[in-house]
Amino acid sequence: MSSQGKDKKRYEELKEIIQKHAYLYHTEDKPEISDAEYDLYFKELLDLEKAHPNFVDSNSPSQRVGSKPLDGFTKSEHLSPMLSLENAFNDEDLIDFERKIKERSLVEGGIVYSAEPKLDGVAVNLLYENGKLVKASTRGDGKVGEDITHNIKTIKTIPLALIGSKFPNSLEARGEVFINKSDFDQINEDSEKKGEKVFANPRNAAAGSLRQLDPSVTSKRPLKIFIYGFGVLEDKDLPDNQYEMLSMASRWGLPINSETKICNS
Repeated sequence: MSSQGKDKKRYEELKEIIQKHAYLYHTEDKPEISDAEYDLYFKELLDLEKAHPNFVDSNSPSQRVGSKPLDGFTKSEHLSPMLSLENAFNDEDLIDFERKIKERSLVEGGIVYSAEPKLDGVAVNLLYENGKLVKASTRGDGKVGEDITHNIKTIKTIPLALIGSKFPNSLEARGEVFINKSDFDQINEDSEKKGEKVFANPRNAAAGSLRQLDPSVTSKRPLKIFIYGFGVLEDKDLPDNQYEMLSMASRWGLPINSETKICNS
């Protein structure tokens, strides 16, 4: 094998190593190596990219923050529509919801639910092709949103490449981008000290962060995401229920709300 061939092989190994340990640190909160060891792997990757610029692709860990601001946002059509959720304000609404499910699915007896907290954030669509993140967009009108790939890539819990190999060739993962209340309070406190405009609420802060033309600004915001659903899922035998589908997505490296539960009533 040539010297460049060896470097390319090592480069691909480093991308997998860094992706694995970034997932363990940011998503699982179970680091297996020290920060210093992680930094050494990252430096080795950067050195190889400097020596071989042709190695660099959009899924490299070094490409989470783009080099320059965009001129504007472009439209992005979802492969499958992103439908909105209906609200339930009381017991009667929930009973009516279950009645409709039974009528439409012809289910008899009890229904088992996959339940998780509803987050007040911004719905986004992540498109993976052959395990690689190729596009991210806002919900928009449900059919067409805005391309925010440059900003989504700054969220470290979002894998630029899925883990393993048993995932669909094409996968749309739907998630909610949000900011924790404590982080939101800190953002506004810092803004007030600088004499800058403060955000009205955490959702407003998350939405404003995703609509930055300069990803370096977005990268400084403490954005988080949980995947809650899916659009297009091509070419694989997949679970036939929501809870197992979310569990599988977690194994691919996608962040899932740990408070998701199975409810029998």
